[in-house]
Amino acid sequence: QVQLVESGGGLVQTGGSLRLSCDASGRTFSRYSMGWFRQAPGKEREFVAAISQRGGWISYTDAVKGRFTISRDTAKNTVYLQMNSLKPEDMAVYYCAASVSDYAGSRSHEYPYWGQGTQVTVSS
Repeated sequence: QVQLVESGGGLVQTGGSLRLSCDASGRTFSRYSMGWFRQAPGKEREFVAAISQRGGWISYTDAVKGRFTISRDTAKNTVYLQMNSLKPEDMAVYYCAASVSDYAGSRSHEYPYWGQGTQVTVSS
């Protein structure tokens, strides 16, 4: 089992940047593929980005391609989401998730472990 704690959210102006971090407990971090999801008020949770166990497979939702970058540091048991050129429509609670699959991608049902979320607010 793995526990996830997100950090790095906050208030930023349109066009600004934030880097979210997700710290995972345990010594088996490398066995999990990781994903970032977000949920805006009144909307369903949606996929943002995913990375495979060893980082060889990465995917993004079209809305963030070219602006967001997912990465992982196995030595630090941490996955990151670098968010640049933020837009008001990026405002949401961002969740980190872990899957025992080699690469779960956008399939949220394959992620049994979730963090509590971190709020990202983008002012226009």
